[in-house]
Amino acid sequence: MNLNLSDEQRALQETAADFLAAHTNARKEADADAELWSRIVELGWAAVQVPEELDGLGLGPVELALLMEEMGRRLARTPFLANVVLAQTALLQAGTAEAQQRALAALAYGERTATLILGPGLDAEPAALTVKARRDVEGWVLAGDAPQVLDDGLLTHAYVAARIEEAPGVALFELAVDAAGLSRTPLEVWDLTRPQARWRFDEVRLTADARVDDPDRVLAGLARTRVLAALQVAAEQVGGAVQCLQLAVDYTKERVQFGKAVATFQAVKHRAAEMMVRMETARSTVRGVAARIVAVGVDDPELAAEVGAARILATEAYRYCAQEAIQLHGGVGFTWEYDPQMHFKRAQWASQWFGATSAWRETLAAHLLDAA
Repeated sequence: MNLNLSDEQRALQETAADFLAAHTNARKEADADAELWSRIVELGWAAVQVPEELDGLGLGPVELALLMEEMGRRLARTPFLANVVLAQTALLQAGTAEAQQRALAALAYGERTATLILGPGLDAEPAALTVKARRDVEGWVLAGDAPQVLDDGLLTHAYVAARIEEAPGVALFELAVDAAGLSRTPLEVWDLTRPQARWRFDEVRLTADARVDDPDRVLAGLARTRVLAALQVAAEQVGGAVQCLQLAVDYTKERVQFGKAVATFQAVKHRAAEMMVRMETARSTVRGVAARIVAVGVDDPELAAEVGAARILATEAYRYCAQEAIQLHGGVGFTWEYDPQMHFKRAQWASQWFGATSAWRETLAAHLLDAA
C-alpha cells in the first residue's frame, strides 16, 4: 500500500490550501458563508466522493481527507461536513440506488444542501436516535427532538435516521427543511465556526417515497457512515493542529524577550517539536487509514479499530497543539484578536462528536484483544 500522495492529490491539496487561505470566513459575518460555499461547489469539491456514474468525480477518502485537512486548518464555516461527509456518505452506504440517483448529483453541484440527523453527538446506535417514525395512511409521520444538528442556515434538505415505532428497526428519511411541523432553533455554541441548531419534529408528515434507505443494509450503513465521518473529522483535526503549530512558530519568531526572539529559547523549541511530533503522527495515521480504505474497502472488519486509532491520535494532537499555541502566545492567544482560541474551541467541539476518545479506545482495545 503506497502512502505517498500522487501528483494529482498534491495539486488538489495545494489548490485547496491557497484558495481557503485567501477566502477564509471564520472571522467574517455569516453573510459571507453562502458565497464561499458556492465557490467550493464550483471547484467541484462537493462532488469528490460521488461516483462517476452519478456525475461525480469518483475520487475517494484520501482526496476527501486532504480537503478536510485544509478546511480544518482555516476553520472554514461551510456545510461541507454536513453535506458531503455526512449526508452523501449516508446515501452511499445506506441509501437505495434510486435515492442515490435522485440526490447525489444535486448534493454535489449545489442544487440542494443537506445535513444528516443521527443521535446526540452524531451517534448512530438505534437506541440513541431521538426521532421516531410511524406509518401513516399516506406515508410516514416523524416526531421527536434532535438536540444537536449541524445547521448553518444554508440547508435545503435533511436526512433523518429515525426509529420505527411499529416494529423494531431504523429508517432513513429525506425531507425539505421547510416541511410543515418542522422547527429549527439555532444554538449558542462555543465553536462559532460550526453552527448548530435544535430541530423539533412535530408530526412531520412525509410521503412513502421519502424513505430512502435499503432496509437490508441501513443499520450497517449508518454505522459505517459514522466511522467514515469520524475519519474525516480526524483529518480536519490534523489540519487544525498544523495551523496551531504554524501560528505558534510565527508568533514566537516575532515576540522578543531579553533581546532575543522567543523562538530561539530551547524550552520553546522543545514544545514546538512536541507539537510537530504529535501532529505528524496523527497525520500519517489518518492518511494511512484512508489509503487502507481505498485498498481494502469499507467492509474491512478492522475499519472501526483503524479509524479509532486515527481518531484518538488526531483528537489528542489537536487539543495539545491548540493549548500549546495559546501558551506560546503568552496568554494573548485566548483573546479574540488571535486565532489559537478559535482552534481551542474547535478542538473541544470535535473531541466529543462521533464518540469521545474513551469510547474509541474501547473499540480499539476490544479489537486488539480479539485478535490476540
